[in-house]
Amino acid sequence: MKKTFKLSFGVIKILYPNLAEVIVNEGIIMNEIMVDEYHDFLLTNLETPFNLIINKQNSYSYTYGAQKSIADLKEINAMAVVVATSGSLLSTETLMGVNEHKKWNLKIFRTREEALEWLLNLN
Repeated sequence: MKKTFKLSFGVIKILYPNLAEVIVNEGIIMNEIMVDEYHDFLLTNLETPFNLIINKQNSYSYTYGAQKSIADLKEINAMAVVVATSGSLLSTETLMGVNEHKKWNLKIFRTREEALEWLLNLN
């Protein structure tokens, strides 16, 4: 089923009807407008509830407003974040800290394969 879509901030690959991989482009500063575009895409193109692989292969950042709203969709079941560097790990931990009261179902992985396996075995 794999389809790739280019958005203003990066690409989203639909791997299964309820699973997508998100790759943000190098140097992007995710803002609230981009978050709205992201949410609209997910809700339009995926079956709910859905799971996400957030592949942090590039270096990017968020505005504070984007940090607070990036995963504010009740339709998100789980997120697997793939981190390749200590910087991407730190930014993910910071994002989790800002949103710790939201109780995300999120797990951090070093490889995409581990992340995909975790998401596919959730049910």
